[in-house]
Amino acid sequence: MRIYELAKELKMSSKDLIALAEQELDVTVKNHMSSVSDLEAIRLKKALNKINKNKKAKTAKKTKKNRIDNDEPIIDENIDLNQAKLKKVDKKLITPDKKEKPIQNKQKTDNKDGKNLSGNNRNFNKKNHRKQKNKQTQQQKTTEPKKTEKKEHQPKIKTIRIKEPIVVREFADKLGVSANVVISKLILLGVMAGVNQEIDFDMAQLIGEELGAHVSKIEVIDELQQLEESLSRDDEDDPGELKPRPPIVTVMGHVDHGKTSLLDAIRNTAVTEHEAGGITQHIGASQVEINGKKITFLDTPGHEAFTAMRARGAKVTDIAVIVVAADDGVMPQTIEAINHSKAAEVPIIVAVNKIDKPMANIDRVKQELSEQGVISEDWGGDTIFVPVSAKKHKGIENLLEMILLVSEVQELKANPNRPAKGAIIESKLDKGRGPVATVLVKKGTLKKGDAVLVGSAHGKVRAMFNDKGKRINQAGPSVPVEILGLNETPQAGDILVVMKNEKDAKNIAEKRKSRKHMESMNTTSKVSLDDLFDRIQKGEVKDLNIIIKADVSGSIEAVKQSLQKLSMDEVKVNPIHGGVGGINENDVMLASASNAIVIGFNVRPSVAAMELAKKENVDIRTYNIIYNAIEDIQKAVKGMLAPIYKEVVQGRAEVRQTFKVPNVGIVAGVYVTSGKITRKSKVRLLRNDVVIHEGEIASLKRFKDDVSELNTGFEGGIGIEDYNDIKKSDSMEAYIMEEIKR
Repeated sequence: MRIYELAKELKMSSKDLIALAEQELDVTVKNHMSSVSDLEAIRLKKALNKINKNKKAKTAKKTKKNRIDNDEPIIDENIDLNQAKLKKVDKKLITPDKKEKPIQNKQKTDNKDGKNLSGNNRNFNKKNHRKQKNKQTQQQKTTEPKKTEKKEHQPKIKTIRIKEPIVVREFADKLGVSANVVISKLILLGVMAGVNQEIDFDMAQLIGEELGAHVSKIEVIDELQQLEESLSRDDEDDPGELKPRPPIVTVMGHVDHGKTSLLDAIRNTAVTEHEAGGITQHIGASQVEINGKKITFLDTPGHEAFTAMRARGAKVTDIAVIVVAADDGVMPQTIEAINHSKAAEVPIIVAVNKIDKPMANIDRVKQELSEQGVISEDWGGDTIFVPVSAKKHKGIENLLEMILLVSEVQELKANPNRPAKGAIIESKLDKGRGPVATVLVKKGTLKKGDAVLVGSAHGKVRAMFNDKGKRINQAGPSVPVEILGLNETPQAGDILVVMKNEKDAKNIAEKRKSRKHMESMNTTSKVSLDDLFDRIQKGEVKDLNIIIKADVSGSIEAVKQSLQKLSMDEVKVNPIHGGVGGINENDVMLASASNAIVIGFNVRPSVAAMELAKKENVDIRTYNIIYNAIEDIQKAVKGMLAPIYKEVVQGRAEVRQTFKVPNVGIVAGVYVTSGKITRKSKVRLLRNDVVIHEGEIASLKRFKDDVSELNTGFEGGIGIEDYNDIKKSDSMEAYIMEEIKR
């Protein structure tokens, strides 16, 4: 509702209403065309009613005072003492018109000499006296309850304190009224809620005011924040107690470039006669020793897990080793690994593998990596390149020495003589052992029997196993261990903290769970083009991170350069990753961790990627014209984006066979894998998640019959208008364009 409309309704000027709004709502109202919400309108009406009531009360008080002044009795100076005494006693009870009656009665009873009076007169006087006395007593009795009654009806303001979530039944109990009273008030405010439903604090405050109660909020989160702050205060270590710790290394790279082979080669090199240490299949991390110094390798986290941990605030990795095959060169996943490492702000060591192959070309690898901003020391950069052959066991020792060298430069230290703190690498639910978590200790020493807090999970360490599967009683910094004893399975990236006792751990875990529930009820989406400008105005967004996926590499570079030119003073457009191929789960996880928008050109997200994007609230935009994307982002940055239509994916189908029909063309025999395909749907033909064609459905059949739709699990035939290049194993995506209400 606009200000002028509300002012008209309230029968007041827009100027006065603007002043009232600024006073009561604590917001700046520009002019009479400004809008207020329904809740704000209710607040303004209440404030105006309060002001009017106060004015009426003041006027009534003034009138009453004048009336009392005018009605004050005039006392005659010539009146006798007895009459004066009576007036003094009855001044509060009598009015000026009735003054003479008690005086007359007094005169009748004033003669104490009974000799001059007859017996009848005496009896009459006695009766009269009794009647007067009874009348006065009765008057006093009727007057006293009125005073008490007046006191009872005086309004009492009650103060109640509540905490979120606010349930209607509990709120009514706090107010001391029935739940039906609260529900009726909610209905008047336009809110339909049952006794077990939740309401927001503003609504509860309004109802409290209606029922004569002041409602204040108990900040549960503040209490949790205090506990979190106390944990972080204990986290600071004395520099004198810090000791060197082994580096934590993550090995990443493209598929089939030799990551596993390299890790196996490192294991064989580092193993001594007496130690079987190295990489095992028990847990996703292990320790090796070279020249008396230990190195911890993470062999489980691929890009997805690596990013997931970073998204949850766990900076686990100290060094990233990116494996590049000398014969293949830089591939899409290599670029992904580089972007992930840069986003995590960890030093990179490039292991150029397969140098023993005839087609190996190290200079080509250096050239291609320099285009990605990874420049070799030989070429004037700061990135260490180590030629290795995992198969021939060449350069492995040199790689390990370089890892130790980089770690020395970083001066990695930790205090082992304190309660442990670490990060969850992976976790699982074992049928025989319960929740099992792999912990990488970052600080302190984790001991058997320690009470631990892990995210919203808690428990006591019942058993610990090292990377060889052997039971141990304690683990120091940079040591990976498997622990048992948690009440539930934690998430990868959750921080483990040792507490004083299990009770404290349980208390914080429950509060974290409560906060998580509240946050899920009020989920704030990640940045999207639709709300970008509002968030820029509020100062929430300074960098607009963008991930670009396209069908060809040339499009990526063109888009990157065009988008970078859109940067303004308020916001910087930052393309953090670009790759060829369909939008996958890794892209979504990187976008989630970096609060980025995913843009696709002639490519589509996989089903798994779409589900993950929905879960992580990641905005995915797909285009077939580059300029449309640039225009949309430009409009979003400047606050002009007003989308009219939204694409709604209805379903997907696999092409199992193709048929040539005379006078029709190629018809695809399909199997619907998800959702449904309707006759009115538009269809998109995909080949390896890359868009080949978009068009209308010409025919939709079930066996020989024309049908209006095909549901999940059904087979049928689909013909595309004016298009015949359909092949077996292609995918079809059906969608409709839904209008968005402004």
